Amino acid sequence: MEREAMEFDVVVVGGGPAGLAAAIRLKQLDAGINVCLIEKGAEIGAHILSGAVMDPRALNELFPDWQALDAPLDTPVAEDRFMLLTEEGGFRLPTALLPACFHNAGNYVISLGELCRWLGQQAEELGVEIYPGFAGAELIEADGAIRGVITGDMGVHKDGTPGPNFQPGMELRAKYTLFAEGCRGHLGKRLEQRFSLRAGADPQVYGIGIKELWEVSEEQHASGLVMHTAGWPLAADTYGGGFCYHYTNAAGQRLVAFGLVVGLGYRNPWLSPFEEMQRLKTHPAIRPMLAGGKRLAYGARALAAGGLQALPKLVFPGGALLGDDAGFLVASRIKGSHAAIKSGMLAAEATIEALAANRSGDELAAYPGKFRASWLHDELRRARNFKPLMNRGLWLGSVLFGIDQNLFRGKAPWTLQLTADHQKLSPAAECEPIRYPKPDGALTFDRLASVFLSNTNHEEDQPCHLRLRDPAAPVAHNLALYAAPEQRYCPAGVYEIVEEAGSPRLQINAQNCVHCKTCDIKDPGQNIDWVTPQGGEGPIYQGM
Repeated sequence: MEREAMEFDVVVVGGGPAGLAAAIRLKQLDAGINVCLIEKGAEIGAHILSGAVMDPRALNELFPDWQALDAPLDTPVAEDRFMLLTEEGGFRLPTALLPACFHNAGNYVISLGELCRWLGQQAEELGVEIYPGFAGAELIEADGAIRGVITGDMGVHKDGTPGPNFQPGMELRAKYTLFAEGCRGHLGKRLEQRFSLRAGADPQVYGIGIKELWEVSEEQHASGLVMHTAGWPLAADTYGGGFCYHYTNAAGQRLVAFGLVVGLGYRNPWLSPFEEMQRLKTHPAIRPMLAGGKRLAYGARALAAGGLQALPKLVFPGGALLGDDAGFLVASRIKGSHAAIKSGMLAAEATIEALAANRSGDELAAYPGKFRASWLHDELRRARNFKPLMNRGLWLGSVLFGIDQNLFRGKAPWTLQLTADHQKLSPAAECEPIRYPKPDGALTFDRLASVFLSNTNHEEDQPCHLRLRDPAAPVAHNLALYAAPEQRYCPAGVYEIVEEAGSPRLQINAQNCVHCKTCDIKDPGQNIDWVTPQGGEGPIYQGM
């Protein structure tokens, strides 16, 4: 197929904090190079979702004058609150007993989507060419090196044939390509396989974060409150916890970012992270913060939580992995945006050194070296045992992690290992079904009403972007052994078992997909591949 081609010094794939920071740093260091950034969302920030409490450390380095530049960090953290919940009550842990990773003094409650929109403006002012609505669909490889990406074709019918509005994707060629697609990146996964980047690393492990944004009354609002919960409604052997972040945005709205993170290593296939999040809102410690308020937005995304021992090799001929595409989230702090920004800066600095030496298409070996010498490596190293310890259950894991942090200061002479999430499900017959209450439509809601608030849209007449390696496996394997867990772990109602001519089959409602990637991660047979749909499709998050 004949494709148009454009040449750049550097192509950045992904318009999240890592990709934008990399593009900005490249132009800060050398204004004369050509930098292109593509983003699969319809606009910068459209697919960005996080809690979020931000440590400004990396932003201070990228833009020391960010306050004068009116960055959207408007609400400093005023109070930390950590609660252990039982079904009917619970208790607040004294701040003095919390490890340092749970202290948020000096941090800010933000909308990460709004921060990315601001970063996009800074990047464009520096001369970065930003193309939203263009998904990186394929790799360009020559002589064993990555030489850029091909954007997705547009206007393809469901059967794969070109439609009347067909437009072939473009070749974006580069001396170096930096991949910052976020968690479980479509091309990042291919790169890990192509260049064996996971050799010697633990398997990555993940959580799913499900979030709602609420506008509440003045009486319900405590601007700057950062509240985390553990315990109910999750079983003690299931990693996860809730969050309520109170902040005021630039428009003066009193907002609460509420949500639940559930580790995808859970064993009970009857568990539904979406319903667990809805149930959490009914707790006496949460209900008063939200009841009577207005739910403004909903979304979900997976997050890479394995830490240092789960990082792949960061570089390969012609490029590098940044941010959550590699897995830089600091799970113990429930923070990743500062790590993403720092990783983008480090990769950009290594790339500028390579371009200055007239190199092209080799490994950016300086990037891993810069990472190992950085505060980011030190932070990840101190937190490396968090997820393995919490996999031992809430109570034992909390005690052991407290010892790891408070006694050893994160410098214990051992590193615990991880097991892939998809290997952990138990057969449905061995587990207790979970009965979830029906939503009331005021405080708790169903999936479809929630997906509506994500502004998700996909053209139906296009190839399905959720691909089954074996079309028979969902019924023969997942339904038979695990009671079709994809119906429950998907937070958007994408997967349904329906009866057809007296036999069950899996129906995929791809138009509902919010691009969280949970199915790609948790499917017990690793039978589902999430690939990019047409550019610009998916959610359009506002204020998330």
